[in-house]
Order: sequence, then structure tokens, then C-alpha cells
Amino acid sequence: MAKSAVKKASNLFVWVILGLLFVALAGFGIGSFSGGGSQVGQVGEVEITADDYARALDQEIRARIAQTGQPVTLATLRAQGIDQAVLQSLVAQAALANEARAMGLSVGDSEVARQITQIEAFQGLDGSFDREAYEFTLRQNGLTPSTFEDDIREDAASSVLQSAVVGGLQPDPGIAEPLVAYQAETRDFSLMAITEADLPAGLPAPTEADLQAHYDDNPEQFTRPEARRITYAWVTPAMLMDDVAIDEEALRRLYDERADLYLQPERRLLERLVFIDTEAAQAAYDAIAAGETDFDALVEDRGLTLDDVELGEVGRGDLTAEAAEAIFADTESEIMGPLPSALGPALYRVNAVLDASEVSFEEAQEELRAELAAEAARRAIDDLRDPADDLLASGATLEELEDETEMVVGTIDYTPVSEDGIAGYDAFREAAQAAEVGDFPELLELSDGGLFALRLDEVVPPALPPLDEITDEVTAAWRASALRRQLTARGETLVGQLATGATLEDLGRVETERQVRRQDFIPDAPPTLVAQVFQLDQPGDVVLVPGAEQALIARLDRINSATRDDPTTQILTQIIGQTVTQSMAQDIFEAFGQAMQAEVGIRLDQSMINAVHTQFP
Repeated sequence: MAKSAVKKASNLFVWVILGLLFVALAGFGIGSFSGGGSQVGQVGEVEITADDYARALDQEIRARIAQTGQPVTLATLRAQGIDQAVLQSLVAQAALANEARAMGLSVGDSEVARQITQIEAFQGLDGSFDREAYEFTLRQNGLTPSTFEDDIREDAASSVLQSAVVGGLQPDPGIAEPLVAYQAETRDFSLMAITEADLPAGLPAPTEADLQAHYDDNPEQFTRPEARRITYAWVTPAMLMDDVAIDEEALRRLYDERADLYLQPERRLLERLVFIDTEAAQAAYDAIAAGETDFDALVEDRGLTLDDVELGEVGRGDLTAEAAEAIFADTESEIMGPLPSALGPALYRVNAVLDASEVSFEEAQEELRAELAAEAARRAIDDLRDPADDLLASGATLEELEDETEMVVGTIDYTPVSEDGIAGYDAFREAAQAAEVGDFPELLELSDGGLFALRLDEVVPPALPPLDEITDEVTAAWRASALRRQLTARGETLVGQLATGATLEDLGRVETERQVRRQDFIPDAPPTLVAQVFQLDQPGDVVLVPGAEQALIARLDRINSATRDDPTTQILTQIIGQTVTQSMAQDIFEAFGQAMQAEVGIRLDQSMINAVHTQFP
């Protein structure tokens, strides 16, 4: 495994998924840059090739797609400066590799071989190293075994250097302790809610002047967003079901096929614990009867879980004759046994008694009719697909499609928040967003088996409707704003009474919250409540927290410091300690990398970097 004349900055993880990345890069339209000879940069004697940079960018794009589930392009990365971070990471790797080489760090052939044979892409069906797969994968990526092995060796040496720089870091416990104390602290506090019912004069009705002023002061609140005015033709199974004729014979056939669903015999929900012999089972039963143990404890003592002993819904035929007779004759006992089972003597626990049930044909008829009608409607829509396609292909309008088929025409001013009617279907929403004025309608499918086609008539710019068209909406907005103001004013009055000697209990109904952490959320309370309570300094301090439907007066009752012996505190201490260690390691390693880069120099080729960028869509 001789050293190659050309060395590249690499990352062992990239090579581990080498085979997958080759396919991924091809999917992005990224080709090879002369087998890696083209450079985007160099640190000391270590080169950063165009292929290295392209692979790193592609890996970052795919990672973000997997994380967000949204499309991500190179333009997205560049807008966020991520491309520069990727390049700087490669520079740091190259600097580390250069320093490791200068120090003469290396690993032996056995370690290189061990790492290569553990790479899944190079393993055969039996999991062992496959030399042919190894050489084939490298050839597909324009690499030779000697070059690849040198890169593995260099990565391993860099890892040794990295461990030497940041390994063994032990931060001062004094760093983590105040962070733990801050995060693990809890507080007890009391709350008094102020609602509309607590307003002495209630909330008055708005005057016309009030509404006009609110409308004039908040135009952005009432401005309609840009809309896409769309005409559409559609048909769904639900639209045709009422016109589908279903004969009673078909209904009875379906009912008979579902007999096991509509005609349920008596059943039990059972758990079964099997013993080696009847004497052991009887001893266990006697211990339960005497209160010395219980069924759960017996299961746990045997090293089992409740899932291991659960039988689920059981009918008479699922048990031995003797067990079925005893269990189905008794509707009161919870533990039964010893009784025989296919596995030996057992104790049974009855969790529920399910009585026999029968749904008659007459009772099931409506449900069965709806199912058959939906199936028939979907078949009718399938038969409609080709004629509708032909009409659209011949230039028919959506209105003509309505005249010739069962499809119905409608209109909608669609916005991204539209959800009513056809806008509730994802397929329509996607098509509505993509449509352009002048596009020919295309027949598309809805998730329930329906069909639709649409035409974008115009894009309606944002507009503020006249007040008389949205009076109810403005009234509701005025009322919400006025209620919040008056609740806050009432709260301020009550806080003033607290300052003059009244107690919270004197003012109204008080509820208490205990052991609340900084990150906790109180249901139905303003989202800032907990944060504001943690800003209070002394027990007895109060704060008014305004809200839309209610204002809250919170009184701090007690500050509970973190307890070292608490398991939650111990876990938090470990997490914060690890976070501090990782942060220190990152800072130290970055400083080390910057020093190495400054010492040996960095050269970047912007024209080659731009060439890599052009290979991405």
C-alpha cells in the first residue's frame, strides 16, 4: 500500500457511503472533475479536489432534505452561507491532514485493512469483505485501491492528531454547576384569573366610530392577501353516491361476508401466566389470594412483561374446554386458575368481559350501502376519465366539460390558507400554486378517487375590502382588542390593591402551580407566564400577565433550588457537562486549525469553486 503522489483532503464518513454517494451525485447531474485532479484549494501539501467539494455539498443538501422534508438547492445553501461553512470544513480537514503528515503520524496496514473491511459497501451478501465489490466500487468512482487506502490511512492519522488535541478534556465542575442550578430550579406560584365576567361594567358594544377607527388604524389586519382566481371542474365519489342504485342482494352478500364483524360471540380480554406444574400455579394463586403478591409481580419475577402474557380478545374456542367453561361461566373474578392450557397449568387474569353482540342486517344496511355506493361511484369516475381527457385534449373548456360529463364547475379565490371545499385536497393546492394564466386545463386525480381540472383566470392583488363588507370581522377584532385592554386595566387595579395590603385570596379565586420548571408550559395561560414568574426575585412578588381571553396575576410562593440527589438533576448535570466539554473541544480544535492554516497557508481557486457550483441544479 504505497503512498500516492497526489493526496486529497477526505472524510472517512464520505468513503463509508461511497457507493451510495456515487448514485446520489449522478442524480444531481454532478460529474467527475478529471478523476479528482482539479483543485478548489490546497492547505500546505494537501489538496482539496473539486470532487471532494461537490460530494460535501451534495451530502449537506441531502442531509437538510432529510431533516426538513422540503426541497433544498445549492442556491438555498448559498443564501444561508452554508456553502462557505462546507468549504471551511474541508479546509480544516486538509490542515489537520497536513499537520499529521508533517509530524509523521501514520497507522499500520492492519488498521487500514480493518477499517476497509468494515465498510458495508465492500461487503458481500454474507457480510464478509468482497474484494471484487471493493475494486468495482472504486473503479466506478475513478479511484484505485492504493489511492483510496492512502486516504484511509491519512484519515486515521488525522483522527489520532485530533484526539491528541482535544482528547481527555475535563472542564472545571464550577462551570456546569451554576448552569445546572439555573436549569433545575423550580418555582411554586399562585394564579388569579381575570376574565370578562370580572369587569365591573362589562364590555360595551362598539360604536360606528369605534369600528371605523379600528379599521383605519389596522389596515394590514383586514387586507386580503394576493389570491389566485381559479375556475375548476371536479367530481368525487361523494358527489355521485346518492345517484348510485344498490340492490338488496348485493347488500346481503356483503353482510354475509362480514358475518364475523357483525356477529360477535362472547369474548374475554385475557392474560395468561403458565407454570411448570399445577402445584406451582396453585401456590402462586394462593399467594395472590393472601395479598402476598399480585399478578404483575409474578410476571415480573419470571423475567416477563405484560406483553409476553397478553392473549388479547379470546373466544371459547381459543381455550381448552375446561378453561373455557370456568372462565366464561364467571363474570366476577379477576384471577382464575390453576386451569389447563396448551402450554401447561396457568393462571388467567380477566381484564374485560365482552358480551356477545349482533348487528342485524337492517342495522348494518346503511353502512353497507354507503360502502358499495362509494365503490360504484369510483368505478363510474374511472369510466369518466378517458372521455374527459379526450374533451380537454380537443380544446373543450371547463364549462363544456360540465355540460358533457358529471363534473361540476366552481370558482375559488385561492390563497395558501384556503381549506374549504376542493382546496382541502393537497393535489388541488399543488396544482393551484403551479398554474399559470393561459395554461390548458389538465385532468388530475384527488386522493379520494375524484378527478379535477382547473384554469387560472387571474391573479388578484392584495386588497383592503370596504368596511361595510367586513363589519362582523372588524367588530370581532375590535372586541378582542378592547377586551385585552380592559382585562389588563382591571388587573392593574387589583395589583394596586395588593400593594396596599390586600392578599390575592382576598381578591378572588386562586389556583396554585407547584414545581414548575423554566421550560414548562401552563395550559390555557399566556405563553409568557412561566418566563415572567421566573423573573420575580422574592416570594410574595407579583406580576400581571396580560392575555387575549384572560389576564393573570401571578404571585411567587416559593423558589425550589435544585437537589443534587434528584435523578433528574443528575441526568441534567451529565448532559450539561458533556455539552460544556464538546463546546470546549470545538473551540480548542478550531483555534488549533486556524493556527495550522496560518502557518502553512491556504490557497483557494474561486474559478474552480464556481465551476463546481454550476454542476448543481
